[in-house]
Amino acid sequence: MSVRMNNKLGSIEIDTNVVATYAGSVAVECFGIVGMASVNMKDGLVKLLGKEHLGHGIAVRMNGGRIELDFHVIVSYGVSISAVAENLVSSVKYKLEAFTSMEVEKITVFVEGVRVID
Repeated sequence: MSVRMNNKLGSIEIDTNVVATYAGSVAVECFGIVGMASVNMKDGLVKLLGKEHLGHGIAVRMNGGRIELDFHVIVSYGVSISAVAENLVSSVKYKLEAFTSMEVEKITVFVEGVRVID
């Protein structure tokens, strides 16, 4: 799925996979985020995704010039989950709006697991 924006010079089409991958790369740079999570609804298992699958832990909905995101993340043990989530939301919102020139309307963070980092 993609969204098309028109301007005086033509149109720009952005695929949701591009938005998800970019948002995932921003998210894993945030303090306290171990990585993106993939949840198997059938078994209830959570899997840490590798760097090549950053967009798979993110659901993207685009409507016109607005973006909504759902992040499924794994956080570091011992961090403040609310502080990590607030940092992720503000970083992703700022960088994604600059990247796409679209408004990020809503970001929901689902913490799917906690990992001890060596």
